[in-house]
Amino acid sequence: MERTIKRHPETWIKTDKFGLYCSALDAYIDPMHPVPRAIITHGHADHARPGHKEVFATEQTLNIMQIRYGDDFCEHPRALDYGQRVNIHKGELYFAPAGHILGSAQAVIEHADHRLVLSGDYKRHRDPSCLPFEVTPCDVFVTEATFGLPVFKHPYINDEMQKLLDSMALFEDRCHLVGVYALGKCQRLMLSLRELGYHKTIYLHGALIKLCEYYQSQGVDLGKWEAVSELADLKTLKGELVLAPPSSLSDRWSRKLPNVMTAMASGWMQIRARSKQRRAELPLIISDHCDWPELLQTLEEVNPDEVWVTHGREQALVHQAQKMGFKAKALSLIGYDEDES
Repeated sequence: MERTIKRHPETWIKTDKFGLYCSALDAYIDPMHPVPRAIITHGHADHARPGHKEVFATEQTLNIMQIRYGDDFCEHPRALDYGQRVNIHKGELYFAPAGHILGSAQAVIEHADHRLVLSGDYKRHRDPSCLPFEVTPCDVFVTEATFGLPVFKHPYINDEMQKLLDSMALFEDRCHLVGVYALGKCQRLMLSLRELGYHKTIYLHGALIKLCEYYQSQGVDLGKWEAVSELADLKTLKGELVLAPPSSLSDRWSRKLPNVMTAMASGWMQIRARSKQRRAELPLIISDHCDWPELLQTLEEVNPDEVWVTHGREQALVHQAQKMGFKAKALSLIGYDEDES
C-alpha cells in the first residue's frame, strides 16, 4: 500500500513560484519565468514565455512563439506531433489536441503506472481553425476553470457573428471596429464570418497581420483581408469591418476611423460591467474556453479518478466535481491572464 501511495501523481507534481513542476519529467508546464526545461501547451503569452533553455511543444506552438518572441525565444526547441511519445527523465510525454487555438495541446504525462492529463486551456465548441479537443482517459485530470461558474453558458459563435452582420446591415454608414485577440480569436471570427457568407475584404490592424499570415500558411483560409495601413484614405472604411486588438479600441489609432461602431469579442462580454469597461457598443460573447456545461461534460467524458483545478473559478468547479463523485482539489496557480478568453 505504501508503495502505491508514493507513485501517486501528487508525489511528482507540485506548484512553486515558477508554476507547475513535474519531477517525473524534470520540467515545468507553462512556467511563468525562464526554466531549464518547459512544456508549453499553447502560444498565448500567459502560457508561452520566452527565455527557457529547452521547450517541448507542438511545432505550431513553437512557430507561434518564434513569431512573437524572435528566433532566440529558447535555446533548444523540441517539436512533438500529436500522439508522438517521448521519454524525458523518468517519465513519458505526449500531446493530445486541446481545441483552444492552432497548435494547442493537452500534456499527457505517464509515470509509475499513472497517467496525468494537464489540459492547458481548452474548449469544446467547434472551431475549424484547430483540431478539436480529444478526450483522454486518465487517473488525474488537471483542468482550467476560467468560466467555472454556472452562470456562464457561451452561445454559438455564428449566432454572435450574425449579430455583427445584422448591425452592419442596419448601420451601413458606420465602420464596425471589433476588438479581437491576435491569436486564435481573430482567425476564428474571420472563419465564422466566411461561413455566414460575408466574403468582403476584412481590414486588419497591423498587430494582427503576422499571425493571420501564419494561420494561412497552415492551410486556414481566412478569405480576403487587407491591412488598414495600406489604405490611402481611411474614409473608405465607412461601412466596412475592421478587426483590431482590444487595446486599440479607445486609442488614437481608432479615432482616425470614420463613424465607428465599437464591438468587442470575448467570453467576458456576458458580464455587463466588462462590456462597459471595454466601451463596447456591441458586445459579442465569443470564448475560446469551455463554459460551465462543457467543463462538466468534459469531466464526465474523461472520467478521471481525481480532478485538479489550476486557475479561474476554482472553488465552484472543485465543489461541483466532488458532488459528481470525483476527488477534487484546487492547485491555486497564479499569473494566468483572463483577457485572452
